[in-house]
Amino acid sequence: MFNILVTDDEQIVIDSLSFIINKNFADEAKVFTALSGTEAIEIVMKENIDIMFMDINMPGLSGLETVSVITKLKPNIVFVILSAFDRFQYAQEAINLGAYKYITKPVNRNVVIETIRSAMNLVEEKQGKLSADMELHKKLDMVSPMIENDFIYACIYNNDKSVDLSSYLDYFNISDNPWVFCCFEIPNINSDNQYSTYLKIHELLNTEHRCLVSSFIMNRIVVFFPIFSNNPAYSEIQEQIKKFYTMLSYNITAGIRAGVSSIYTDKNQMQASYAQALSALNKATANGGLIFSDGLSCSEAEGLSENPEQLSKKSSSGEFKNQIITKLTAGDSNGVKSFLELYTSELISQNLPSDKIKNQFFDLIVTANNATKELDKTFTSNTFDNAFATLSNENEIKLIKEFAQKFLMECTQAVTNVKKAEENPIIKKVCAYVDENLSSDISLETAADFAGVSSFYLSKLFKEEKGETFINFISDKRLEKSRQLLEQTELSIKEITAEVGYNDQNYFSRIFKNKYGLSPKEYRKVK
Repeated sequence: MFNILVTDDEQIVIDSLSFIINKNFADEAKVFTALSGTEAIEIVMKENIDIMFMDINMPGLSGLETVSVITKLKPNIVFVILSAFDRFQYAQEAINLGAYKYITKPVNRNVVIETIRSAMNLVEEKQGKLSADMELHKKLDMVSPMIENDFIYACIYNNDKSVDLSSYLDYFNISDNPWVFCCFEIPNINSDNQYSTYLKIHELLNTEHRCLVSSFIMNRIVVFFPIFSNNPAYSEIQEQIKKFYTMLSYNITAGIRAGVSSIYTDKNQMQASYAQALSALNKATANGGLIFSDGLSCSEAEGLSENPEQLSKKSSSGEFKNQIITKLTAGDSNGVKSFLELYTSELISQNLPSDKIKNQFFDLIVTANNATKELDKTFTSNTFDNAFATLSNENEIKLIKEFAQKFLMECTQAVTNVKKAEENPIIKKVCAYVDENLSSDISLETAADFAGVSSFYLSKLFKEEKGETFINFISDKRLEKSRQLLEQTELSIKEITAEVGYNDQNYFSRIFKNKYGLSPKEYRKVK
């Protein structure tokens, strides 16, 4: 039995698809329905959905945004995208997100039947492969960690060369690969959390790259990092290790000290490779940091050792905090989330102790609470009331960030509710017009004609209602749309420039950097 979820904001579309499915696949499929992206996510979390029909244009969370979220939660779901527009851009975005089919409405019965049958076959293929993989992984998961640990101990302590390391490498099918050793020193490790932390680190690292990970040696973990590319540059390996370091800092704890060896190929140099990584780790500061064997710290390897003028232009965590509050008071939840990610990354890159990071987040939460109360005098939150106690007892940056995001979303929703209750119908109509025509040449005059008022009146009303000029509002909307396209699509910077209504890519890049502190290219790299 296949579970099929149909998501569309039009009940007639849901009814049509449900009828086709029930009539032609009565004994093979169970149909679930949702009228919004949020409702679809809730169903996916509760039910084992195999195939999902998703409308691309829905109020609130769009179809593509919903697909992006669900793909991260349940990557094996087969998506079929529905759209009233036969546009290449939408189809391309859908395919980039892993959608199986793109169907235009009104739906053709035969096309739907053929698509469902093909999707069912694909689900069965995935399940068959998944079942075989799970069985194999189940067996290997019992044995491999012990062998990994034995191998690394042999590398470190095999002084008399009595252990043949080649047999270990053959077992893991990495006998001919060059490698680097990495040493990670994790703060606040004790007998109560040592094993669970090891399992989490092992899972995190191997999600990104096949590594061999030791169990804890005191408060340190040693990682054998095989290199699978041909003739790799050390800078490429540094980039991968830096991602590891950021990921561990984000998901485990701040203040990790780490050292990385040079690239080695001679199996007789295993011990020397480890010693080099350990030596690099010992050069890291007590507050944490990542040091490579060439003497560069993580920040230096990223090219942050620039002249003072360049450094002064770098976005600071304070600037990102200000942007979070600005987006919050505008009721822009997506903007809040994006700048919170940048804010968190900035704090991690500073290698601050966990207590200082917690203080930064608490300060952000207090500032957000005050800003919300200025707009909604009745605003209260249990999340805020428990903020100090929660942050005091939590050390994982990921969970601290998630707690902060939960509260910021409460604040943003409260602000949105106030703004909706107060919004002038003319302003609401003009805002919708702007949203639908961002790629076009929008002027105050064209918007005024659309709303049926004079341009002078609209300008005055807009300033009173929105607290900004009409031109600045359009600019913010275009930049916000471009930010979403950078995150959610693979469109080139030139294509995005045109998509949000600009003719000059250099001008677009300049105002984007003025707004977000990063160029479009830098922003996409961070995300």
